[in-house]
Amino acid sequence: MSADLRLVVDNSDEAGRRHSSSAVGALRRARADARARRRAMAAHPSQARRMRSTLQDDRGAVTAEYAIVIMAAVAFAGLLVAIMRSGEVRAMLVDLVQNALGSAG
Repeated sequence: MSADLRLVVDNSDEAGRRHSSSAVGALRRARADARARRRAMAAHPSQARRMRSTLQDDRGAVTAEYAIVIMAAVAFAGLLVAIMRSGEVRAMLVDLVQNALGSAG
């Protein structure tokens, strides 16, 4: 067993107790925060509905995804244009087409 695992399993030494108590404290704080949020939402139901609808609203998400995909496609097209304009690539393509036409006839 590693030293870290032994500290978590064996709470007899101080480091293990400190680790365990901090995790328990964090869990207690999270539960208290959740209870406070539930109480606040119960006190103001219209505000809770508005907040829920705002958090669940994803109407613009698809448009943003399309915009990102289009920007990536434009960047890729620009890269291809830059590659195709180079003399070496153009010469390779011309040779490829000439060999294909020459072997077909």
